[in-house]
Amino acid sequence: MMLLLVGAYALSMYYFVEESKNFKIEKEIDYPVDKVFSQFNNLQNFTRWNNFFKSSQSIDIDYYTPYEGQGSAISYVDSKKDTNGEMFIRYENPNTTLRYQLFEDKNENPTLVDVKFKALSAEKTKITWYVHTPKLSVLRRVENFWTEDRFAENIDKSMVNLKNVLGNKVEKDNQMAAIKYDSLMVENEEEKLLLGINVSTSNKKDALYRNIVMNYNKVYNYVTMDLGKKDDEFGFPVMITDADNYKDKEVSYFLGIPLSKKFGVTDNNFNFRSVSPTQNYVIYYKGSYEGRVKAIQQLIQKAKKDEMRFGDIRQTFIERPMEDQNVNVKLSLSVFK
Repeated sequence: MMLLLVGAYALSMYYFVEESKNFKIEKEIDYPVDKVFSQFNNLQNFTRWNNFFKSSQSIDIDYYTPYEGQGSAISYVDSKKDTNGEMFIRYENPNTTLRYQLFEDKNENPTLVDVKFKALSAEKTKITWYVHTPKLSVLRRVENFWTEDRFAENIDKSMVNLKNVLGNKVEKDNQMAAIKYDSLMVENEEEKLLLGINVSTSNKKDALYRNIVMNYNKVYNYVTMDLGKKDDEFGFPVMITDADNYKDKEVSYFLGIPLSKKFGVTDNNFNFRSVSPTQNYVIYYKGSYEGRVKAIQQLIQKAKKDEMRFGDIRQTFIERPMEDQNVNVKLSLSVFK
């Protein structure tokens, strides 16, 4: 009886299920084609946002030179899922086409994926995946029933990750390009979600800045090492404090790093803080940390002159704060009528 069932199954697979499968998936993303392409042809970038790699805490990846473009490759082993594989970029036409070859587990036949990139506008790109799955034996052909759905689900999750990565990268690039030091500007700032630490410390001499450096390192190490985030997955660090507390002997502040979404935090030293959208008076400042006070006073004087009330001041560190070095900060005073 068992032989009959196996035989019937094999016949049905042979006649009704293809030995390999071809399908196409299309997506659009609101970023320029050159910035999108660089996330696909550099495999170190690719594994940061592709859900297959990003979603596993137990995957171990080795990268082989060249690290981007035709000829680059990775191998991976996931001990918990008991899977392994190799991935290669076999062809590259910059900003237009990539061909990947993926060998999974012990299958000697690869999955072939051609990815086409088309600029729909200066800020919008269409991405099309053409997938050709490997030939499967008659007894394994049932896998072809769910291959497309599994691939599509992975792309949906990957696109969310990719938007977050590009959003932070483009925001950083734009902020760096737009900097005009010591000029007072007005900006509308969008809502932010910060993961960070609440601190109270002395304001004597350079004690405050040393404390900021120490706590920045704590937050940065937690986000990158404990949470596994890469630098292009989050924004510039932000310190929030009372606008005029530079006069006080003790200073209380919140120092955090912008992240895209909230999740459970196991370390009680860290917490999330939502920052509401605000209108800000802004000055970019470069110099000693103590020298920022003059720029803050300018912002407060401007608010008083304009008969605006003001709230917290945010110090966004464009370059990471380091002991005994000048700072590069964006000072933002929230104002309202």
